[in-house]
Amino acid sequence: MHKINPKEAQTASFTQRGENEKNSSHFTSFFMKKSGGSAYIMYDYHIVIIDDNRAVLQSLKLVLEGVFRKVTVMPYPNTLPAILNSRVDAVLLDMNFSAQKLDGQEGLTWLRYIKQQENPPAVVMITAFGDINLAVNSLKEGAEDFITKPWDNDTLVEKLLKAIDTCNQNQHLSQKANEADQLKKESEEMHQLTLDEMEKHHIEEMMKECDNNLTEVAKRLDIGRQKLYNKLKKYGLVV
Repeated sequence: MHKINPKEAQTASFTQRGENEKNSSHFTSFFMKKSGGSAYIMYDYHIVIIDDNRAVLQSLKLVLEGVFRKVTVMPYPNTLPAILNSRVDAVLLDMNFSAQKLDGQEGLTWLRYIKQQENPPAVVMITAFGDINLAVNSLKEGAEDFITKPWDNDTLVEKLLKAIDTCNQNQHLSQKANEADQLKKESEEMHQLTLDEMEKHHIEEMMKECDNNLTEVAKRLDIGRQKLYNKLKKYGLVV
């Protein structure tokens, strides 16, 4: 469990509520008073742990279920797609799921799958100490962080919290960027529409002045007859 004293818990609560309002995240803090004046902070997050070693799986569950609102464990990722249909804030993902394949590709494959989802959860990879290079590669594939076996409980919790915060911030920035791109596209379309409307109106006026004499209209517009015909066709003005 992530143990803090009551004063720290109260300060953390105010700070985290402020971050929640600022970032519009799902963050909420709850406190459970224990005898002796100590307090444990529980985070309103859903954590999914995937590791084929059941001893590791249960150890991680024991560590995290007292810190996070919901902890789901699974030895293999085959049911992960169904789990991702509901709210998941972070996935603690092992790099390997079979004794025959220890190159980490299974973990990387599932990492890519997770990150291809709409608003994907944060991902923290679990790796053996000797697989640091592989873990670093997972960061390039989109993982927020990694933790090595054996792990330090406090470090694990801190990494998960930081990963969730980083993931939420990146999604927020991505959403803002998409909104900006959409506004720019709409603005360009509106600008183009205005130019087209102005050109259509100008051609219509020339057609009236020249009594639909295309040669004269093309001359006044300083364009060839074929180009004029193409514009008339574009604007539905073919005579």
